[in-house]
Amino acid sequence: MSQLKKVETSNAPAALGPYSQAIKAGSFLFVSGQIPIDPKTGEVVERTIVAQTKQVLNNIEAILKAEGLDFKNVVKSEVYLKDMQDFQKMNELYAEKFSFPIKPARQTLQVAKLPLDVLVEISCIAYYE
Repeated sequence: MSQLKKVETSNAPAALGPYSQAIKAGSFLFVSGQIPIDPKTGEVVERTIVAQTKQVLNNIEAILKAEGLDFKNVVKSEVYLKDMQDFQKMNELYAEKFSFPIKPARQTLQVAKLPLDVLVEISCIAYYE
């Protein structure tokens, strides 16, 4: 247990349930699924895939930053979409954040429903170099 550390930042939304924003375990940071909640207001942002994807990526970036990491450290991500028709727009924004040569492994799934009926949720695993 001594290698486990809870990671929290006020620059990302607080957990909505019994989980942590992220957990550091040895050389890895496991970031919980982030949904498009603005941490300043506590509200879901505009209900478009573009606005929601940007907010989700901003939330992930804030958690990574809290540990001195950035998107280059991400080795695996999981994307959950309410509608696979939103894939292209989500992917364009995702590609902007992961614009370096080695991209993380990723899977993208369409799901029946997400918390607060949002359009996108993304989780990831990052590596401490």
